[in-house]
Amino acid sequence: MDGTREIGLQNVGSNCSISQMEDYDLSRLLDKPKLNMERQRSCDERSLSELSSFLAGGGLENIEMMCSPGRRSALDTPTSSARNSFEPHPMVAEAWDALRRSLVFFRGQPVGTIAAHDHSEEILNYDQVFVRDFVPSALAFLMNGEPEIVKNFLLKTLQLQGWEKRIDRFKLGEGAMPASFKVLHDPTRKTDSLIADFGETAIGRVAPVDSGFWWIILLRAYTKSTGDLSLAETPECQKGMRLILALCLSEGFDTFPTLLCADGCSMIDRRMGIYGYPIEIQALFFMALRCALALLKHDAEGKEFVERIVKRLHALSYHMRNYFWLDFQQLNDIYRYKTEEYSHTAVNKFNVIPDSIPEWVFDFMPTRGGYFVGNVSPAMMDFRWFALGNCVAILSSLTTPEQSIAIMDLIESRWEELVGEMPLKICYPAIESHEWRIVTGCDPKNTRWSYHNGGSWPVLLWMLTAACIKTGRPQIARRAIDLTESRLLKDSWPEYYDGKQGRYIGKQAKKFQTWSIAGYLVAKMMLEDPSHLGMISLEEDKQMKPLIKRSNSWTC
Repeated sequence: MDGTREIGLQNVGSNCSISQMEDYDLSRLLDKPKLNMERQRSCDERSLSELSSFLAGGGLENIEMMCSPGRRSALDTPTSSARNSFEPHPMVAEAWDALRRSLVFFRGQPVGTIAAHDHSEEILNYDQVFVRDFVPSALAFLMNGEPEIVKNFLLKTLQLQGWEKRIDRFKLGEGAMPASFKVLHDPTRKTDSLIADFGETAIGRVAPVDSGFWWIILLRAYTKSTGDLSLAETPECQKGMRLILALCLSEGFDTFPTLLCADGCSMIDRRMGIYGYPIEIQALFFMALRCALALLKHDAEGKEFVERIVKRLHALSYHMRNYFWLDFQQLNDIYRYKTEEYSHTAVNKFNVIPDSIPEWVFDFMPTRGGYFVGNVSPAMMDFRWFALGNCVAILSSLTTPEQSIAIMDLIESRWEELVGEMPLKICYPAIESHEWRIVTGCDPKNTRWSYHNGGSWPVLLWMLTAACIKTGRPQIARRAIDLTESRLLKDSWPEYYDGKQGRYIGKQAKKFQTWSIAGYLVAKMMLEDPSHLGMISLEEDKQMKPLIKRSNSWTC
Protein backbone atom coordinates (compact mmCIF):
# COMPACT_ATOMS: atom_id res chain seq x y z
CA MET A 1 0.00 0.00 0.00
CA ASP A 2 1.44 3.34 -1.02
CA GLY A 3 1.24 6.43 1.12
CA THR A 4 -1.61 6.46 3.57
CA ARG A 5 -5.11 5.03 3.62
CA GLU A 6 -8.27 5.97 5.46
CA ILE A 7 -9.57 3.96 8.40
CA GLY A 8 -11.83 6.56 9.99
CA LEU A 9 -11.62 8.60 13.21
CA GLN A 10 -9.13 11.47 13.11
CA ASN A 11 -6.22 12.78 11.07
CA VAL A 12 -2.91 11.44 12.30
CA GLY A 13 0.62 12.02 11.05
CA SER A 14 3.04 9.33 10.02
CA ASN A 15 4.57 9.22 13.50
CA CYS A 16 1.27 8.55 15.26
CA SER A 17 1.51 6.11 18.18
CA ILE A 18 -0.85 3.24 18.89
CA SER A 19 -2.10 5.02 21.97
CA GLN A 20 -2.85 8.17 19.98
CA MET A 21 -4.89 6.24 17.42
CA GLU A 22 -6.92 4.31 19.99
CA ASP A 23 -7.34 7.03 22.63
CA TYR A 24 -10.08 8.86 20.81
CA ASP A 25 -12.88 11.05 22.13
CA LEU A 26 -16.06 9.06 21.57
CA SER A 27 -18.37 11.97 22.25
CA ARG A 28 -16.85 13.97 19.39
CA LEU A 29 -16.16 11.06 17.05
CA LEU A 30 -19.22 11.41 14.86
CA ASP A 31 -18.20 14.76 13.42
CA LYS A 32 -14.56 13.91 12.81
CA PRO A 33 -12.93 13.12 9.45
CA LYS A 34 -11.19 9.84 8.89
CA LEU A 35 -7.67 9.22 10.08
CA ASN A 36 -4.72 8.26 7.92
CA MET A 37 -2.45 5.42 8.93
CA GLU A 38 0.68 4.15 7.23
CA ARG A 39 1.10 0.50 6.41
CA GLN A 40 4.11 0.12 8.71
CA ARG A 41 6.06 2.24 11.14
CA SER A 42 9.64 1.73 12.21
CA CYS A 43 10.73 1.50 15.83
CA ASP A 44 11.95 5.09 15.66
CA GLU A 45 8.48 6.26 14.69
CA ARG A 46 6.84 4.70 17.73
CA SER A 47 6.34 7.35 20.38
CA LEU A 48 7.46 6.94 23.96
CA SER A 49 3.84 7.16 25.04
CA GLU A 50 3.22 3.89 23.21
CA LEU A 51 5.86 2.20 25.33
CA SER A 52 5.20 3.88 28.66
CA SER A 53 2.77 1.28 29.92
CA PHE A 54 5.34 -1.48 29.34
CA LEU A 55 7.95 0.38 31.35
CA ALA A 56 5.66 1.31 34.24
CA GLY A 57 6.52 -1.79 36.22
CA GLY A 58 10.26 -1.28 35.93
CA GLY A 59 10.74 -4.76 34.50
CA LEU A 60 11.60 -3.68 30.94
CA GLU A 61 14.45 -1.22 31.20
CA ASN A 62 15.70 -1.62 27.65
CA ILE A 63 13.48 0.17 25.12
CA GLU A 64 15.37 -1.35 22.19
CA MET A 65 14.23 -4.79 23.32
CA MET A 66 10.63 -3.72 22.78
CA CYS A 67 11.06 -2.69 19.15
CA SER A 68 11.08 -5.56 16.71
CA PRO A 69 13.71 -5.09 14.00
CA GLY A 70 11.36 -6.49 11.39
CA ARG A 71 8.00 -8.12 10.89
CA ARG A 72 9.19 -11.59 11.80
CA SER A 73 9.62 -12.65 15.40
CA ALA A 74 13.15 -13.29 16.59
CA LEU A 75 12.15 -16.21 18.76
CA ASP A 76 13.58 -18.76 16.37
CA THR A 77 16.83 -16.87 15.96
CA PRO A 78 19.85 -16.56 18.31
CA THR A 79 19.41 -13.90 20.94
CA SER A 80 21.74 -12.03 23.24
CA SER A 81 22.25 -12.98 26.85
CA ALA A 82 20.97 -9.65 28.14
CA ARG A 83 18.57 -9.95 31.08
CA ASN A 84 15.51 -9.02 29.05
CA SER A 85 16.35 -11.13 26.00
CA PHE A 86 15.24 -14.67 25.39
CA GLU A 87 17.47 -17.65 24.87
CA PRO A 88 15.69 -19.93 22.41
CA HIS A 89 13.78 -22.50 24.42
CA PRO A 90 13.51 -26.02 22.99
CA MET A 91 9.74 -25.71 23.22
CA VAL A 92 9.62 -22.88 20.69
CA ALA A 93 10.76 -24.93 17.69
CA GLU A 94 8.58 -27.86 18.79
CA ALA A 95 5.60 -25.52 19.13
CA TRP A 96 6.02 -24.09 15.64
CA ASP A 97 6.30 -27.58 14.16
CA ALA A 98 3.14 -28.66 15.96
CA LEU A 99 1.28 -25.50 14.94
CA ARG A 100 2.14 -25.97 11.28
CA ARG A 101 1.00 -29.59 11.41
CA SER A 102 -2.43 -28.36 12.46
CA LEU A 103 -2.90 -26.21 9.34
CA VAL A 104 -6.04 -26.80 7.28
CA PHE A 105 -6.03 -26.17 3.52
CA PHE A 106 -8.91 -25.33 1.20
CA ARG A 107 -8.11 -25.53 -2.49
CA GLY A 108 -4.42 -25.29 -1.75
CA GLN A 109 -4.65 -22.26 0.53
CA PRO A 110 -4.29 -22.39 4.35
CA VAL A 111 -7.55 -21.26 5.96
CA GLY A 112 -7.11 -22.14 9.63
CA THR A 113 -5.87 -24.66 12.18
CA ILE A 114 -7.73 -27.66 13.57
CA ALA A 115 -8.62 -27.67 17.25
CA ALA A 116 -6.33 -30.59 18.11
CA HIS A 117 -3.96 -32.96 16.33
CA ASP A 118 -4.73 -35.77 18.75
CA HIS A 119 -4.71 -39.21 17.12
CA SER A 120 -7.00 -40.82 19.67
CA GLU A 121 -9.97 -42.81 18.44
CA GLU A 122 -12.61 -40.29 19.55
CA ILE A 123 -12.01 -37.24 17.36
CA LEU A 124 -15.45 -35.61 17.90
CA ASN A 125 -15.23 -32.12 16.36
CA TYR A 126 -11.59 -31.48 17.25
CA ASP A 127 -10.65 -31.90 13.58
CA GLN A 128 -12.53 -28.69 12.74
CA VAL A 129 -11.42 -25.06 12.59
CA PHE A 130 -13.02 -23.16 15.46
CA VAL A 131 -13.30 -19.38 15.24
CA ARG A 132 -12.36 -18.76 18.88
CA ASP A 133 -9.64 -21.42 18.85
CA PHE A 134 -7.98 -19.96 15.78
CA VAL A 135 -7.43 -16.52 17.36
CA PRO A 136 -4.16 -17.37 19.18
CA SER A 137 -2.97 -19.24 16.06
CA ALA A 138 -3.75 -16.17 13.99
CA LEU A 139 -1.87 -13.90 16.37
CA ALA A 140 1.15 -16.21 16.27
CA PHE A 141 1.23 -16.11 12.47
CA LEU A 142 0.77 -12.33 12.42
CA MET A 143 3.59 -11.85 14.92
CA ASN A 144 5.78 -14.11 12.81
CA GLY A 145 5.14 -12.10 9.64
CA GLU A 146 2.74 -14.62 8.03
CA PRO A 147 -0.55 -12.74 7.60
CA GLU A 148 -1.87 -14.56 4.54
CA ILE A 149 -3.45 -17.43 6.47
CA VAL A 150 -5.25 -14.92 8.70
CA LYS A 151 -6.60 -13.09 5.69
CA ASN A 152 -7.81 -16.37 4.17
CA PHE A 153 -9.51 -17.33 7.43
CA LEU A 154 -11.28 -13.97 7.74
CA LEU A 155 -12.58 -14.20 4.18
CA LYS A 156 -13.65 -17.82 4.45
CA THR A 157 -15.61 -17.34 7.67
CA LEU A 158 -17.15 -14.21 6.18
CA GLN A 159 -18.37 -16.34 3.28
CA LEU A 160 -19.85 -18.84 5.74
CA GLN A 161 -21.67 -16.04 7.56
CA GLY A 162 -23.73 -15.54 4.41
CA TRP A 163 -25.09 -19.09 4.51
CA GLU A 164 -28.65 -19.69 5.60
CA LYS A 165 -28.52 -20.94 9.17
CA ARG A 166 -31.26 -23.25 10.43
CA ILE A 167 -31.57 -25.41 13.53
CA ASP A 168 -34.53 -27.73 13.13
CA ARG A 169 -37.22 -25.35 11.81
CA PHE A 170 -35.79 -22.17 13.28
CA LYS A 171 -33.66 -19.69 11.34
CA LEU A 172 -30.75 -17.97 13.08
CA GLY A 173 -29.90 -14.29 12.72
CA GLU A 174 -28.26 -13.29 9.46
CA GLY A 175 -25.13 -12.00 11.19
CA ALA A 176 -24.33 -15.15 13.19
CA MET A 177 -20.81 -16.47 12.63
CA PRO A 178 -20.12 -20.21 12.72
CA ALA A 179 -18.66 -21.87 15.78
CA SER A 180 -16.47 -23.95 13.47
CA PHE A 181 -16.07 -25.33 9.98
CA LYS A 182 -14.56 -28.41 8.40
CA VAL A 183 -12.90 -28.91 5.01
CA LEU A 184 -13.90 -32.08 3.19
CA HIS A 185 -11.48 -33.33 0.56
CA ASP A 186 -12.78 -35.54 -2.26
CA PRO A 187 -9.69 -37.34 -3.63
CA THR A 188 -11.67 -38.85 -6.51
CA ARG A 189 -13.12 -35.63 -7.85
CA LYS A 190 -10.21 -33.61 -6.49
CA THR A 191 -12.54 -31.06 -4.97
CA ASP A 192 -12.81 -29.38 -1.58
CA SER A 193 -16.02 -28.43 0.18
CA LEU A 194 -16.94 -26.85 3.51
CA ILE A 195 -19.27 -27.85 6.31
CA ALA A 196 -20.04 -25.17 8.89
CA ASP A 197 -21.47 -25.61 12.39
CA PHE A 198 -23.60 -22.73 13.71
CA GLY A 199 -24.65 -24.69 16.79
CA GLU A 200 -26.88 -27.24 15.11
CA THR A 201 -24.47 -30.11 15.84
CA ALA A 202 -22.87 -28.72 19.01
CA ILE A 203 -23.42 -30.35 22.40
CA GLY A 204 -26.46 -28.57 23.80
CA ARG A 205 -27.28 -27.01 20.39
CA VAL A 206 -26.16 -23.53 21.46
CA ALA A 207 -25.04 -20.98 18.87
CA PRO A 208 -21.76 -19.19 19.70
CA VAL A 209 -22.25 -15.56 20.64
CA ASP A 210 -18.50 -14.94 20.85
CA SER A 211 -17.56 -16.00 17.28
CA GLY A 212 -18.69 -12.73 15.72
CA PHE A 213 -16.87 -10.70 18.35
CA TRP A 214 -13.63 -12.64 17.90
CA TRP A 215 -13.95 -12.16 14.12
CA ILE A 216 -14.10 -8.36 14.45
CA ILE A 217 -11.26 -8.35 16.99
CA LEU A 218 -9.13 -10.48 14.67
CA LEU A 219 -9.90 -8.24 11.69
CA ARG A 220 -8.54 -5.28 13.65
CA ALA A 221 -5.48 -7.31 14.73
CA TYR A 222 -4.77 -8.13 11.07
CA THR A 223 -5.16 -4.47 10.12
CA LYS A 224 -2.91 -3.25 12.95
CA SER A 225 -0.26 -5.86 12.22
CA THR A 226 -0.03 -5.41 8.45
CA GLY A 227 -1.24 -1.83 7.94
CA ASP A 228 -3.35 -3.29 5.13
CA LEU A 229 -6.63 -1.43 5.39
CA SER A 230 -7.96 -2.70 2.08
CA LEU A 231 -9.37 -5.92 3.59
CA ALA A 232 -11.42 -4.19 6.30
CA GLU A 233 -12.65 -1.61 3.81
CA THR A 234 -14.04 -4.12 1.32
CA PRO A 235 -17.84 -4.06 0.99
CA GLU A 236 -17.94 -7.67 2.17
CA CYS A 237 -16.09 -7.01 5.45
CA GLN A 238 -18.04 -3.84 6.08
CA LYS A 239 -21.29 -5.73 5.57
CA GLY A 240 -20.10 -8.60 7.76
CA MET A 241 -19.38 -6.23 10.64
CA ARG A 242 -22.72 -4.49 10.24
CA LEU A 243 -24.56 -7.82 10.33
CA ILE A 244 -22.81 -8.84 13.55
CA LEU A 245 -23.52 -5.44 15.08
CA ALA A 246 -27.16 -5.54 13.99
CA LEU A 247 -27.59 -8.72 16.03
CA CYS A 248 -26.01 -7.50 19.25
CA LEU A 249 -27.20 -3.87 19.12
CA SER A 250 -30.85 -4.70 18.45
CA GLU A 251 -33.34 -3.07 20.78
CA GLY A 252 -35.61 -5.14 22.97
CA PHE A 253 -37.11 -5.32 26.43
CA ASP A 254 -33.82 -5.39 28.32
CA THR A 255 -33.14 -2.51 30.72
CA PHE A 256 -29.37 -3.12 30.78
CA PRO A 257 -26.71 -2.31 28.15
CA THR A 258 -25.12 -5.73 28.71
CA LEU A 259 -25.87 -8.62 26.36
CA LEU A 260 -28.25 -11.35 27.51
CA CYS A 261 -26.82 -14.79 26.71
CA ALA A 262 -27.57 -18.45 27.26
CA ASP A 263 -25.30 -21.00 28.93
CA GLY A 264 -22.73 -22.55 26.58
CA CYS A 265 -22.50 -19.57 24.21
CA SER A 266 -18.78 -18.85 24.69
CA MET A 267 -15.51 -20.59 25.58
CA ILE A 268 -17.45 -22.13 28.46
CA ASP A 269 -19.53 -24.13 26.01
CA ARG A 270 -21.48 -26.33 28.43
CA ARG A 271 -23.94 -25.61 31.19
CA MET A 272 -21.99 -23.86 33.94
CA GLY A 273 -24.46 -21.40 35.42
CA ILE A 274 -23.39 -18.42 33.31
CA TYR A 275 -26.83 -17.75 31.85
CA GLY A 276 -27.63 -14.03 31.94
CA TYR A 277 -24.84 -11.51 31.48
CA PRO A 278 -21.54 -13.45 31.66
CA ILE A 279 -18.40 -11.35 32.03
CA GLU A 280 -16.66 -13.12 29.12
CA ILE A 281 -19.32 -12.05 26.63
CA GLN A 282 -19.61 -8.51 28.01
CA ALA A 283 -15.85 -7.93 27.76
CA LEU A 284 -15.69 -9.37 24.23
CA PHE A 285 -18.78 -7.34 23.28
CA PHE A 286 -17.13 -4.15 24.51
CA MET A 287 -13.86 -4.92 22.72
CA ALA A 288 -15.59 -5.83 19.46
CA LEU A 289 -17.59 -2.59 19.55
CA ARG A 290 -14.43 -0.55 19.96
CA CYS A 291 -12.66 -2.46 17.18
CA ALA A 292 -15.66 -2.02 14.86
CA LEU A 293 -15.69 1.68 15.65
CA ALA A 294 -12.15 1.96 14.29
CA LEU A 295 -12.87 -0.15 11.20
CA LEU A 296 -16.30 0.97 10.01
CA LYS A 297 -16.48 3.42 7.14
CA HIS A 298 -18.37 6.64 7.75
CA ASP A 299 -20.61 6.14 4.77
CA ALA A 300 -24.40 6.22 4.93
CA GLU A 301 -24.69 2.67 6.29
CA GLY A 302 -21.65 2.76 8.55
CA LYS A 303 -22.40 6.07 10.24
CA GLU A 304 -25.69 4.79 11.65
CA PHE A 305 -23.84 1.95 13.38
CA VAL A 306 -21.10 4.28 14.59
CA GLU A 307 -23.72 6.40 16.36
CA ARG A 308 -25.27 3.33 17.99
CA ILE A 309 -21.86 2.00 19.05
CA VAL A 310 -20.87 5.27 20.69
CA LYS A 311 -24.04 5.36 22.77
CA ARG A 312 -23.75 1.69 23.73
CA LEU A 313 -20.09 1.99 24.75
CA HIS A 314 -20.83 4.82 27.16
CA ALA A 315 -23.70 2.91 28.76
CA LEU A 316 -21.84 -0.42 28.83
CA SER A 317 -18.68 0.98 30.41
CA TYR A 318 -20.68 2.77 33.09
CA HIS A 319 -22.70 -0.36 33.88
CA MET A 320 -19.73 -2.73 34.00
CA ARG A 321 -17.39 -0.48 35.96
CA ASN A 322 -20.03 0.25 38.58
CA TYR A 323 -22.06 -2.94 38.96
CA PHE A 324 -19.66 -5.76 37.99
CA TRP A 325 -16.65 -4.46 39.91
CA LEU A 326 -15.80 -6.08 43.24
CA ASP A 327 -13.04 -5.18 45.66
CA PHE A 328 -12.68 -5.24 49.44
CA GLN A 329 -14.65 -2.03 49.95
CA GLN A 330 -17.43 -3.00 47.57
CA LEU A 331 -17.68 -6.46 49.12
CA ASN A 332 -18.11 -4.83 52.50
CA ASP A 333 -20.81 -2.55 51.05
CA ILE A 334 -22.73 -5.51 49.59
CA TYR A 335 -22.39 -7.34 52.91
CA ARG A 336 -24.28 -4.42 54.52
CA TYR A 337 -26.86 -3.98 51.76
CA LYS A 338 -30.50 -3.36 52.57
CA THR A 339 -33.02 -5.17 50.38
CA GLU A 340 -36.43 -4.38 48.91
CA GLU A 341 -35.35 -0.85 48.01
CA TYR A 342 -37.55 1.05 45.60
CA SER A 343 -37.12 4.23 43.49
CA HIS A 344 -34.15 5.87 41.80
CA THR A 345 -32.40 6.39 45.13
CA ALA A 346 -31.92 2.65 45.72
CA VAL A 347 -28.35 1.66 46.58
CA ASN A 348 -28.90 -2.07 46.11
CA LYS A 349 -30.16 -1.61 42.55
CA PHE A 350 -30.32 -5.33 41.71
CA ASN A 351 -31.75 -6.40 45.07
CA VAL A 352 -28.79 -8.67 45.82
CA ILE A 353 -29.43 -10.52 49.08
CA PRO A 354 -26.36 -10.23 51.38
CA ASP A 355 -26.91 -13.79 52.64
CA SER A 356 -26.27 -14.99 49.08
CA ILE A 357 -22.60 -13.97 49.29
CA PRO A 358 -20.64 -17.26 49.34
CA GLU A 359 -18.30 -17.83 52.28
CA TRP A 360 -15.23 -18.37 50.11
CA VAL A 361 -15.23 -14.85 48.71
CA PHE A 362 -14.54 -13.25 52.12
CA ASP A 363 -11.23 -15.12 52.41
CA PHE A 364 -10.45 -14.87 48.70
CA MET A 365 -10.71 -11.07 48.48
CA PRO A 366 -7.39 -9.42 49.36
CA THR A 367 -7.18 -5.95 50.89
CA ARG A 368 -5.43 -4.83 47.73
CA GLY A 369 -7.01 -5.97 44.49
CA GLY A 370 -10.33 -6.59 42.81
CA TYR A 371 -12.02 -8.09 39.75
CA PHE A 372 -15.12 -8.13 37.60
CA VAL A 373 -17.55 -10.73 38.96
CA GLY A 374 -18.93 -13.41 36.69
CA ASN A 375 -22.51 -12.21 36.29
CA VAL A 376 -24.95 -9.60 37.59
CA SER A 377 -28.72 -9.66 37.15
CA PRO A 378 -31.80 -9.18 39.35
CA ALA A 379 -31.25 -10.77 42.79
CA MET A 380 -28.22 -12.64 41.44
CA MET A 381 -24.52 -11.87 41.61
CA ASP A 382 -22.12 -14.61 40.53
CA PHE A 383 -19.01 -13.89 42.60
CA ARG A 384 -16.81 -16.38 40.72
CA TRP A 385 -13.60 -15.20 39.08
CA PHE A 386 -13.44 -15.80 35.31
CA ALA A 387 -10.01 -15.37 33.74
CA LEU A 388 -10.90 -14.68 30.11
CA GLY A 389 -13.42 -11.95 30.91
CA ASN A 390 -11.08 -10.12 33.28
CA CYS A 391 -8.09 -10.32 30.94
CA VAL A 392 -10.11 -9.08 27.95
CA ALA A 393 -11.53 -6.31 30.14
CA ILE A 394 -7.96 -5.11 30.71
CA LEU A 395 -6.96 -5.41 27.05
CA SER A 396 -10.07 -3.57 25.83
CA SER A 397 -9.80 -0.90 28.55
CA LEU A 398 -13.24 -1.82 29.80
CA THR A 399 -11.47 -1.51 33.13
CA THR A 400 -10.04 1.80 34.26
CA PRO A 401 -6.24 1.85 34.72
CA GLU A 402 -6.81 1.58 38.47
CA GLN A 403 -9.05 -1.45 38.05
CA SER A 404 -6.53 -3.09 35.71
CA ILE A 405 -3.84 -2.75 38.35
CA ALA A 406 -6.21 -4.12 40.99
CA ILE A 407 -6.88 -7.23 38.88
CA MET A 408 -3.14 -7.86 38.59
CA ASP A 409 -2.79 -7.32 42.35
CA LEU A 410 -5.44 -9.98 42.87
CA ILE A 411 -3.66 -12.46 40.61
CA GLU A 412 -0.40 -11.93 42.49
CA SER A 413 -2.11 -12.18 45.89
CA ARG A 414 -4.02 -15.32 44.94
CA TRP A 415 -1.38 -16.97 42.78
CA GLU A 416 -1.81 -20.44 44.28
CA GLU A 417 -5.55 -20.39 43.69
CA LEU A 418 -5.63 -18.80 40.21
CA VAL A 419 -2.37 -20.11 38.71
CA GLY A 420 -0.99 -22.89 40.87
CA GLU A 421 1.27 -25.23 38.89
CA MET A 422 -0.20 -24.54 35.43
CA PRO A 423 -1.61 -21.24 34.15
CA LEU A 424 -4.49 -20.40 34.24
CA LYS A 425 -7.73 -21.22 36.09
CA ILE A 426 -10.62 -20.61 33.71
CA CYS A 427 -12.79 -19.86 36.74
CA TYR A 428 -12.50 -19.95 40.51
CA PRO A 429 -13.66 -21.63 42.62
CA ALA A 430 -15.07 -24.91 41.36
CA ILE A 431 -18.67 -25.76 42.14
CA GLU A 432 -19.30 -29.16 43.71
CA SER A 433 -21.72 -31.46 45.50
CA HIS A 434 -25.37 -30.41 45.43
CA GLU A 435 -24.58 -27.09 43.74
CA TRP A 436 -22.73 -28.94 40.96
CA ARG A 437 -25.75 -31.17 40.36
CA ILE A 438 -28.11 -28.19 40.09
CA VAL A 439 -25.89 -25.80 38.14
CA THR A 440 -24.31 -28.20 35.64
CA GLY A 441 -27.08 -30.79 35.43
CA CYS A 442 -24.68 -33.44 36.80
CA ASP A 443 -22.29 -32.87 33.88
CA PRO A 444 -19.63 -35.63 34.12
CA LYS A 445 -17.12 -33.56 32.19
CA ASN A 446 -17.46 -30.49 34.41
CA THR A 447 -16.77 -32.20 37.72
CA ARG A 448 -14.98 -30.11 40.35
CA TRP A 449 -11.61 -28.68 39.34
CA SER A 450 -11.93 -30.11 35.83
CA TYR A 451 -12.59 -28.71 32.36
CA HIS A 452 -14.64 -25.51 32.68
CA ASN A 453 -15.36 -26.08 36.37
CA GLY A 454 -12.10 -24.77 37.79
CA GLY A 455 -9.78 -26.47 35.30
CA SER A 456 -6.49 -24.85 34.21
CA TRP A 457 -6.19 -23.86 30.56
CA PRO A 458 -2.75 -23.17 29.03
CA VAL A 459 -4.32 -21.15 26.18
CA LEU A 460 -5.15 -18.40 28.68
CA LEU A 461 -1.41 -17.78 29.06
CA TRP A 462 -1.38 -15.40 26.09
CA MET A 463 -4.19 -13.27 27.53
CA LEU A 464 -2.52 -13.17 30.93
CA THR A 465 0.78 -12.18 29.32
CA ALA A 466 -0.86 -9.41 27.29
CA ALA A 467 -2.60 -8.08 30.41
CA CYS A 468 0.69 -8.21 32.33
CA ILE A 469 2.53 -6.24 29.68
CA LYS A 470 -0.22 -3.64 29.39
CA THR A 471 -0.21 -3.06 33.15
CA GLY A 472 3.58 -2.95 33.40
CA ARG A 473 3.86 -6.29 35.23
CA PRO A 474 5.96 -8.47 32.86
CA GLN A 475 7.46 -10.35 35.81
CA ILE A 476 4.08 -12.04 36.38
CA ALA A 477 4.04 -13.24 32.78
CA ARG A 478 7.60 -14.55 33.04
CA ARG A 479 6.69 -16.54 36.11
CA ALA A 480 3.65 -18.03 34.37
CA ILE A 481 5.63 -18.88 31.22
CA ASP A 482 8.30 -20.61 33.31
CA LEU A 483 5.61 -22.82 34.83
CA THR A 484 4.27 -23.63 31.37
CA GLU A 485 7.67 -24.52 29.98
CA SER A 486 8.29 -26.96 32.79
CA ARG A 487 5.46 -29.24 31.70
CA LEU A 488 3.49 -28.38 28.59
CA LEU A 489 5.75 -29.99 25.96
CA LYS A 490 6.50 -33.00 28.19
CA ASP A 491 2.75 -33.53 28.60
CA SER A 492 2.16 -33.28 24.82
CA TRP A 493 0.34 -29.92 24.85
CA PRO A 494 -2.88 -30.90 26.68
CA GLU A 495 -6.11 -28.98 26.26
CA TYR A 496 -6.53 -28.43 30.01
CA TYR A 497 -5.34 -29.59 33.44
CA ASP A 498 -7.31 -30.78 36.47
CA GLY A 499 -7.01 -30.30 40.22
CA LYS A 500 -6.89 -27.33 42.57
CA GLN A 501 -3.28 -26.63 41.57
CA GLY A 502 -3.57 -27.77 37.95
CA ARG A 503 -1.23 -30.70 38.63
CA TYR A 504 -2.98 -33.36 36.53
CA ILE A 505 -3.59 -33.63 32.80
CA GLY A 506 -7.32 -33.24 32.23
CA LYS A 507 -9.23 -36.50 32.36
CA GLN A 508 -10.76 -35.90 28.91
CA ALA A 509 -8.16 -33.42 27.62
CA LYS A 510 -7.03 -33.84 24.03
CA LYS A 511 -3.29 -33.89 23.37
CA PHE A 512 -1.61 -31.54 20.90
CA GLN A 513 -4.36 -28.99 21.45
CA THR A 514 -3.62 -26.25 18.93
CA TRP A 515 -4.55 -23.26 21.01
CA SER A 516 -2.41 -24.50 23.90
CA ILE A 517 0.48 -24.51 21.45
CA ALA A 518 -0.34 -21.14 19.89
CA GLY A 519 -1.09 -19.51 23.24
CA TYR A 520 2.41 -20.35 24.41
CA LEU A 521 4.00 -18.97 21.23
CA VAL A 522 2.01 -15.73 21.41
CA ALA A 523 2.97 -15.25 25.06
CA LYS A 524 6.66 -15.79 24.27
CA MET A 525 6.66 -13.46 21.27
CA MET A 526 4.76 -10.75 23.09
CA LEU A 527 7.11 -10.81 26.05
CA GLU A 528 10.10 -10.73 23.69
CA ASP A 529 8.66 -7.83 21.69
CA PRO A 530 5.90 -6.00 23.62
CA SER A 531 5.10 -3.81 20.61
CA HIS A 532 3.05 -6.82 19.42
CA LEU A 533 0.58 -5.88 22.13
CA GLY A 534 -0.83 -3.19 19.85
CA MET A 535 -2.61 -5.86 17.79
CA ILE A 536 -4.80 -6.96 20.67
CA SER A 537 -4.87 -4.02 23.07
CA LEU A 538 -6.89 -0.80 23.09
CA GLU A 539 -5.96 2.30 25.04
CA GLU A 540 -8.41 3.83 27.49
CA ASP A 541 -10.97 6.26 26.13
CA LYS A 542 -10.66 9.37 28.29
CA GLN A 543 -14.35 10.15 27.93
CA MET A 544 -15.31 7.01 29.84
CA LYS A 545 -13.61 7.78 33.16
CA PRO A 546 -15.86 10.68 34.30
CA LEU A 547 -18.81 8.28 34.14
CA ILE A 548 -17.52 6.22 37.06
CA LYS A 549 -19.78 6.63 40.07
CA ARG A 550 -17.70 5.01 42.85
CA SER A 551 -14.33 6.65 42.40
CA ASN A 552 -12.95 4.94 45.51
CA SER A 553 -14.33 1.47 44.92
CA TRP A 554 -11.05 0.07 43.63
CA THR A 555 -8.60 1.93 45.84
CA CYS A 556 -6.48 -0.02 48.27
